[in-house]
Amino acid sequence: MPQAPLPPCSVLILAGGRGQRMGGQDKGLLEWQGRPLVSYAVDLARPLGDDLIISCNRNQERYAAYADRLVQDDSPDFPGPLTGIRAGLAVARHSHLLVLPCDAPLLDAPLVERLLRASAEEPEVVHMLRRAAQWEPLFCIVPVAMRAGVEQAWQSGDRSPRHAFLKLGLKAVDCPADEPRLANFNTPELLYHGR
Repeated sequence: MPQAPLPPCSVLILAGGRGQRMGGQDKGLLEWQGRPLVSYAVDLARPLGDDLIISCNRNQERYAAYADRLVQDDSPDFPGPLTGIRAGLAVARHSHLLVLPCDAPLLDAPLVERLLRASAEEPEVVHMLRRAAQWEPLFCIVPVAMRAGVEQAWQSGDRSPRHAFLKLGLKAVDCPADEPRLANFNTPELLYHGR
């Protein structure tokens, strides 16, 4: 029996970090195998719906070519990925927001589909990839209905996506501890010597 089609979701690509481990460079625009890192996430996201959002705090004119919309942090001090997720939740046009990092070019459609299928089966909780005991908070799908709860967690001082989502309802989509598709190319060594 064929699987039901996945419901459309908004997709948020996080590219708003400071790039400290990259010497302050904008990670999403660094090239890997001849293409900007962000383009790999965009290629995965495009078939999933009509609402592709990129969270970026600089180089907006370059990111605009990849996205339907851009969002940026409401704080000038690069407070971390939860603020980008908040911005994405505030503008998402669909019931769920798929969150992907800009620096994981080995991620593939089957792994993203596992997240989406888990969400389709239990749409009221956050689903997040987990490698053995290691949660991967930048690979998740969030019900947009949780926006107020995420905002409340933020206002009470929480800056960790995993902590905020644990309070609101979080389930793991488990992967092997050595899952290569989740490699973050977030240092020069990984970017230039990664597979």
